[in-house]
Amino acid sequence: MPIALYALAAAAFAIGMAEFVVVGILPAIATDMHVNIPTAGQLVSLYALGVALAAPLLTAATGRLNRRTLSVGLMICFVIANLVAWQAHNYTMLLVGRVLAGMVQGVFYSMATVVAANLVSKEKSGRAIAMVFTGLTVALVSGVPLGTFLSELFGWRATFLFISLLGLASAAAQWIFLPKKIERPEPAKLIEQLSVIAVPRMLLVFLITCLGYGGAFIAYTYLSEILQKVTGFSASAVSIVLVFYGIAVTLGNIYCAKLADKKGPIFTLVAMFITLSLVLLCIAPAASNPYLMIPLIMLWGAMAFGSIPVLQLYVVQQAEKYAPKSVDAASSMNISAFNSGIALGAWAGGIVVAHFDLLATGAAAAIVVAFSILLVLWSGYFDKKHSAIKIRQSVNDAA
Repeated sequence: MPIALYALAAAAFAIGMAEFVVVGILPAIATDMHVNIPTAGQLVSLYALGVALAAPLLTAATGRLNRRTLSVGLMICFVIANLVAWQAHNYTMLLVGRVLAGMVQGVFYSMATVVAANLVSKEKSGRAIAMVFTGLTVALVSGVPLGTFLSELFGWRATFLFISLLGLASAAAQWIFLPKKIERPEPAKLIEQLSVIAVPRMLLVFLITCLGYGGAFIAYTYLSEILQKVTGFSASAVSIVLVFYGIAVTLGNIYCAKLADKKGPIFTLVAMFITLSLVLLCIAPAASNPYLMIPLIMLWGAMAFGSIPVLQLYVVQQAEKYAPKSVDAASSMNISAFNSGIALGAWAGGIVVAHFDLLATGAAAAIVVAFSILLVLWSGYFDKKHSAIKIRQSVNDAA
């Protein structure tokens, strides 16, 4: 694999840590900022909303910029956003820093997905995309637990300072290793790129991403709170549990991407979302038993985050068929769908916690993910129908 993929993965590591470390330090931030847990959960939902709103618009607006220049510039903006969070004197300022960082993430991930696919041969595109997102999974293995540990030692602000330094290092790596000229589809006009959301087949994929991936965040946003209040883990023990979670995410990311290359995205997504739904249903009955919770959490991470490269591969494949001039835009829209799902999931989780209890988030998340399975099967039906039409056209043309 080209070394440039590792540079992109390094940036994904910094961004992934920034996105998910809040889950591990949410109780500390809530205490320091004098807000309740559902309110602190807005640091997850509004970050995701920043990604969702900015990804399609900024990706379209920057479509003609040099990819290396854009990538490095985005990471500089990312560093500034996390420095704002580091120096936040009130909850509003912290939210502003989070939203700014989210806006950077939306453009970066959509751009990195297409760049990764273009740096390798077509049959390796799934693994190339997975390699970039390995930075995200490694962040879950080491970055999120490390951020939680730093918060325990020096306070939660130190975590955002550390993330800023990581972002700066990744910007330097990209400048050194990314090619000066990267092949990419000729960008369409802004209105043409944004019109991808009006393509029914693409809209279905975005909905699958939103519900299938985002549904799990109804429970994931409050994972640290569940582990401390129900399972009985200390804050430092939660850091160790998150290490196991991250290891499982890494394995799921690699294995599921390979499975998608061999069996196709539809088969892989159905298998993953069925497993994820069952795991989420088991959270409530298993929550009081740490010996059951750890393997459940690992399987949860493998299935939920392992779906990222599969869904990104699927949206690129669909865009090449139904919106070939808007592949970049389709990728960014899917990033927007990921984060719309996170925002809606975290918001819905807050409602569930406020009106029921923490453990009810598992069942609520399972229902939403289960519904996404039906959408995946529906999309697979349309894929088969499209292939059959193509075959008939080929036969007619040959005749």
